[in-house]
Amino acid sequence: MTAAPPNATSPRGTDVLIIGGGMIGCALADRLGLDGASVRVCERGGVASGTTAHGEGNVLVSDKGPGPELALAQLSRRLWPIVLERLSSSAAAVEWESKGGIVVATTDAGAVALTEFADGQRGAGVQCEHLDADQLAAAEPALTRDVCAAVYYSEDAQVQPAGAATALLEAAIAAGAIVETRCEVTAPLTHGGRLIGVQTTRGPRHADVVINAAGPWSGAVSELLGAPIAIKPRRGDVLITAPMPPTVFHKVYDADYVGAVGSSDAALQSSAVIESTRGGPLLLGSSRRQCGFDDRIRPDSLAAIARKALRLYPILADVAIMRAYGGFRPYVDDHLPVIGPDPRLPGLWHATGHEGAGIGLSVGTAQLISSALAGRPDELDITPFAIDRPAVLTTPTAKASR
Repeated sequence: MTAAPPNATSPRGTDVLIIGGGMIGCALADRLGLDGASVRVCERGGVASGTTAHGEGNVLVSDKGPGPELALAQLSRRLWPIVLERLSSSAAAVEWESKGGIVVATTDAGAVALTEFADGQRGAGVQCEHLDADQLAAAEPALTRDVCAAVYYSEDAQVQPAGAATALLEAAIAAGAIVETRCEVTAPLTHGGRLIGVQTTRGPRHADVVINAAGPWSGAVSELLGAPIAIKPRRGDVLITAPMPPTVFHKVYDADYVGAVGSSDAALQSSAVIESTRGGPLLLGSSRRQCGFDDRIRPDSLAAIARKALRLYPILADVAIMRAYGGFRPYVDDHLPVIGPDPRLPGLWHATGHEGAGIGLSVGTAQLISSALAGRPDELDITPFAIDRPAVLTTPTAKASR
């Protein structure tokens, strides 16, 4: 179990400052406020304006093999309906859809890998079942028939990311949280070797605990605070079609997606990910590339996404693309989030490094942080996400801010 603030037996009465108003920051604000903490959120831009605004809203277990991240995904998937019931007044904005996911392989080698992957997940408690050709055709009539294997994941779901983040933050505000936008952190405030707050463009902000939840910018924030962690941005792009009649009924992706997620290659990685939205357009992904904070939309990325989407759904050949967007995901070399206190600087905690899974993992992450702050055991061990592991620790280089 990780160290809690001095004399803490629960978050109640603890002044917590959260850096970052994206999905993770909003989930933290909601949970910590519910547990009695005094919460302040400092966001450099606008709420949910960074990574959260540029995602698909995935709440997935299908893309994670047995291990700590899958366990966190399973915890989060159990928590989401409970959270949504509490946020009933804002449920419409969240657009929760428990649609399920279907993963398909279009090669014999891919079918073998997918079957082995699903068998391992099933052993870890994931609900998944193989679909034969007739079952797959009934579930997804427009999907190509050139499929060698298909696995259905009933637990996969989707939310509207900005709507979900806003709903969580509204609940936090109702519980007394203070939210400051256009509030950039510029320096640490320390006393006796402990972080006691941060200096911001709107003045000093003191707190018992500061949580770095700045997503892809967490590396820069951590360096600014004097305890750097190796969080890097990883670029991803999405295509959006014109509104369509009902065509895709699940989140459907090819088995290459799992490999792309787990790859550490800096070059372009792409796979087919197709899903519907309530408004009618389809979201077509996905891509991954390490290119710093270069925010240019690149034709090779969009072409790769389109080509692979057409491989699964040939019917899309005559469908217009309405727009494309891209964003940055917080990437860690060992592909595990960074969750918990920083042993180098008492008072500093981190909740970041979820890459493209932050929407789904947010509520579980918030529970882990709240339990750890209280010094109480949680159903899930936080240790695998600790800061003091080789993929996370780094040394200061140059100053940056959030």
